[in-house]
Amino acid sequence: MSIVENYKLLINKINHLSNDVTLICVTKTFSLDVIKPLVDNGHIHFGENKVQEAKNKWLELLKIKPKINLHMLGKVQSNKIDEIVKIFSFVHSLDNEKNSIKFNESEKKFNKKLNYFIQVNIGNELQKSGIQLSLVKDFVKFCKKDLNLNILGLMCIPPFNQNPEIFFSKLYKLNKECDLNNLSMGMSSDYELAIKNGANYVRVGSYIFGSRS
Repeated sequence: MSIVENYKLLINKINHLSNDVTLICVTKTFSLDVIKPLVDNGHIHFGENKVQEAKNKWLELLKIKPKINLHMLGKVQSNKIDEIVKIFSFVHSLDNEKNSIKFNESEKKFNKKLNYFIQVNIGNELQKSGIQLSLVKDFVKFCKKDLNLNILGLMCIPPFNQNPEIFFSKLYKLNKECDLNNLSMGMSSDYELAIKNGANYVRVGSYIFGSRS
C-alpha cells in the first residue's frame, strides 16, 4: 500500500474513535520526497525530533505553504530555542523552568506565540525526559501565569513493554486536575488506546511511512 493509502486508512480508524483528534504525521528521518504526497493531500500537521533536520527539510516549503504546522517532539536543547520558535508551531516536550523562560523570551523576540504540551515522566523512568509527576501542577501554573505560555495540555510516552492504558488513564486524570483541555499521547502501536483514554493529539509515523532505516 502507498503512504497516502496508509494515511487515509489511519484517518478512517481515528474518525471512528473520535472526531476531535489531530493527527501528527511523524516525519523524522524521512525525506521531503517521501512526505510530499501527504502535503499534496492537504495534511498540515507534521512532527520532527531534531531542529536542524526540520530546518533543512521544511524551511522552503513553509514559505510556500504557511498553513503547515510543525510539531517539535524531541528533547529541547536550550541553545536551539530561537530556531524552534522560528519554524515550529507546537512543542510537545517542554519539561523544565529554564527552557520555559527561554521560550517566553524568544516569543517576545520574534513576536510569535507557540502552543505547548508539558512532557510528563509518567512512568518515573530514569532514562526518560519529562517532569516528575509531583511537580506538574506547579509547573503548569508557572508556565501559564508567570510566563503567559499557551499550555494546551500534557504529553507522555508510556514505559515500553507495560500496558500503556494505565499511564494514559493517569495522565488524563492529571490533565483534568491541571484544568487543561488537550492531551498528546499515543503513537503507531497504541494510538487507539490513547484516543479511548482522552488523547486528542496523536503522533504516528511508522504506521504511515513504514519502519525507519
